[in-house]
Amino acid sequence: MSVGEICNREVVIAEKDSSVTDVVKLMREYHVGDVVIVEKHDGVNVPVGILTDRDIVIEVLAENVALDAVTAGDIMSYDLLVAREGDGIEDAINLMRKKGIRRLPVVNEQGALEGILTLDDLVDLIAEELKDLAGLITKEQKSEKKRREL
Repeated sequence: MSVGEICNREVVIAEKDSSVTDVVKLMREYHVGDVVIVEKHDGVNVPVGILTDRDIVIEVLAENVALDAVTAGDIMSYDLLVAREGDGIEDAINLMRKKGIRRLPVVNEQGALEGILTLDDLVDLIAEELKDLAGLITKEQKSEKKRREL
């Protein structure tokens, strides 16, 4: 399975010059904990950073900085890691674990933003697979019981 098959295609985005107040409003409106910061290149959105609710708390609120005094570009994470749509899930998990990140923007071959893969997406996928495995065990047990009754 590829990253492109399970990533969320509805990504909340902002530009570097967006005020943190505007980013917070986006997070609230769309019920998300991150906003991918993009720049337009040849008419497409290319991710250049990410801003999380945790970044805002640690960099702005904990330091008593006024929300309207900083932009997304001032506090976003610049060392952005991305996955390509065709990358395997295992590779994405290994990258996320190695770098200690919970969110991974997904890009196409041209580098344009296509989606985002989150820890929640991966937990949902694994939970669904575990449910399927549990169903297999249950079905096998029912089959064995039926054979014994015959």
